[in-house]
Amino acid sequence: MLLKVRKSKVTGNIRIPGSKSHTIRALFFASLAEGKSEIQSPLISDDALSAVAVCRALGAKIEQGDDKYFVEGFGGNPVTPEDVINVGNSGTTLRFGVMTAALGDGCSVFTGDWQIRQRPLGPLLCAINNLGAQAYSTRNNGKAPVVVKGKLKGGRTELDSVTSQYLSSILINSPLLPADTELIITRLNEIPYVDITLWWLDKLGINYENHDYKAFYIKGGQRYNSLNVTIPGDFSSATFFAVQAAISGEEFVLDNLDMTDPQGDKQVFSILEDMGAKVKVEGKSVRIRGCELTGREIDMNAIPDALPAMAVAGCFAKGETRLVNVPQARIKETDRIHVMCEQLKKMGADIRELEDGLVIRESKLKGCKLEGYGDHRIVMSLAIAGLNAEGETTIDTAEAVNVTFPDFITFLSQSGADISTCG
Repeated sequence: MLLKVRKSKVTGNIRIPGSKSHTIRALFFASLAEGKSEIQSPLISDDALSAVAVCRALGAKIEQGDDKYFVEGFGGNPVTPEDVINVGNSGTTLRFGVMTAALGDGCSVFTGDWQIRQRPLGPLLCAINNLGAQAYSTRNNGKAPVVVKGKLKGGRTELDSVTSQYLSSILINSPLLPADTELIITRLNEIPYVDITLWWLDKLGINYENHDYKAFYIKGGQRYNSLNVTIPGDFSSATFFAVQAAISGEEFVLDNLDMTDPQGDKQVFSILEDMGAKVKVEGKSVRIRGCELTGREIDMNAIPDALPAMAVAGCFAKGETRLVNVPQARIKETDRIHVMCEQLKKMGADIRELEDGLVIRESKLKGCKLEGYGDHRIVMSLAIAGLNAEGETTIDTAEAVNVTFPDFITFLSQSGADISTCG
């Protein structure tokens, strides 16, 4: 699908959809639990539906109601899947799913789309092997497709958590192992995503120890009870509208955002405020209005998903903006550092790559033909760039927005954007 965007005055009130991170965690916790759970206001997107499909394949009974999921869990005893499990484009689902499958006795095979088959999984496979199960890559490259055979027991393992999803996967599943689990963390990126997982463990009464994110000790022989939760709004999705307001001088009111939630991308609001935007928190709404922005150095390690949108913000900020300490952005759906540099350069941006980030100077962008690479956050970020560039911008593979934010284009259009799709 091709997305066409022209410079527009965009403003309004948006209800941000449910958090992808919370929705997928809720689906796995409910599936691992005993009894029936209810998940209200979840994100309904391709990634969330991938998680539903994986949990069903492992034995959960899941029904979709009116803006909610009903889940009957398998009590920590997954079944052996009847077929190969395809996670689509969802890296979170893949990393959580392989560990959950290893709780059972049988063999499971996981694969995904072409992007998933390029994303690393090796450190998690090593940890699974060290904790008593068997896991290997069919191509011997530490990437999907992978085969997992249970049964996990517990024990001690080191973990190079270049993505927080490795650690979260073990934290979610290890309380159900017969023995205790000790994790020694040799590297950890994206700590706020681990904090989301720990928030869930605390909520569900799980016994664990966190030694300053350097080591974790999880008591074995525990269980999950059924849950009834409402999913908070997604700060990663809110980022695009926050950046649009900040660089355009217009205003958005973004509803369904809880500033007490552990999601890391809420930092985007304070970063944009520090750069010059006007931000006001009003209960569970955030009002943001653009003003002249000034560049600064931003440590993006905790908020890698915000890198594409913040690269666009940097183009409209006085002086120089440096997005640093985010090497893991290169191993997302695409190499987001390289892709954003490449595509914004086409628009006329003064931008260059660092090994772990980007350097951007204030630039006058012009519309042109761009490649979205099938990456939802790239497509949405380039759409925001196009709304603030002279002329028309076209972005291919725009269907990728369905991965996390199916209403993104509709919301922009309702807010005044000159935006349309074809093909």
